[in-house]
Amino acid sequence: MVGQNSVRNRIIDGSILAVLFLITIACLIPLLHTVAVSFSDKTAADAGRVFLTPIKATTASYAKVLDDGQFFQAFLISVQRVLLGGLLNFVLTVMMAFALSKDAKQFPMRNVYMWFLVFTMLFSGGIVPWFMTIKYYGLLDSIWALVLPHAVQVFNVILLMNFFRNLPKELNEAAEMDGAGPWYVMVRLYIPLSLPSIATVTLFSIVFHWNSFFDGLVLMSKQDHYPLQTYIQTLVTQISAQAMTSMSPEELAAAMAVSNRTFNAAKIIVSMIPILLIYPFIQRFFIHGITLGSVKE
Repeated sequence: MVGQNSVRNRIIDGSILAVLFLITIACLIPLLHTVAVSFSDKTAADAGRVFLTPIKATTASYAKVLDDGQFFQAFLISVQRVLLGGLLNFVLTVMMAFALSKDAKQFPMRNVYMWFLVFTMLFSGGIVPWFMTIKYYGLLDSIWALVLPHAVQVFNVILLMNFFRNLPKELNEAAEMDGAGPWYVMVRLYIPLSLPSIATVTLFSIVFHWNSFFDGLVLMSKQDHYPLQTYIQTLVTQISAQAMTSMSPEELAAAMAVSNRTFNAAKIIVSMIPILLIYPFIQRFFIHGITLGSVKE
């Protein structure tokens, strides 16, 4: 009987590992294909002959992306947006989640504020009222137009609120008996105990701010104010006849060495690099934070 169970368990474990392996391959193939296309020759990429390895490897697409001062300016704007937006999201998310984690006796208006937040998740005024509001506040063409409209992300607030509600109430009661106020309890007790969940919502916030491009396209009238993702969306590789006549032979050869397919692949890879560098430092908190904040007693 023990031998049968052992063989059965090995078959089940092997099947699970095989399925996970197939899922991993399915996730890696698009990424590897994009990398291969970005390093491939223009003709081979346009002909669809590139799969997982570059053909006639070249870095012409990356050179065209990086050989532009506007690219680095847009990169710095995106970094500034991530820092300001991430900090603002962190402060407001923690404060709101801490208050909403209290019951109705401690916070009489808790249910009213909670329904108000949930309502904003389900309904919005639309793009035109959103744009007009930002315009009337005088935020157009400023970094705050990219940060303030997304200052409170309701999903992150709910996630962190559920985590706070799972913390032992005895900790809060003991702190209050010792004379600790709400600010002290939040900063010295709740935040240190909630690092996994805070790391999770911080990652969500960073990825959101880094990948957003539509708001920059709508709210910024000058290309100098574009964040990186918006700037990447506006790049084109088509060369007009007038532009070709004004180029030197070296510039013309470099421009003709890339195509939309290779250039777009290079843009995707470049835009992924910061997130790939940040994620390993937060990854160990990610699943732990999601599971601890997802179930209420």
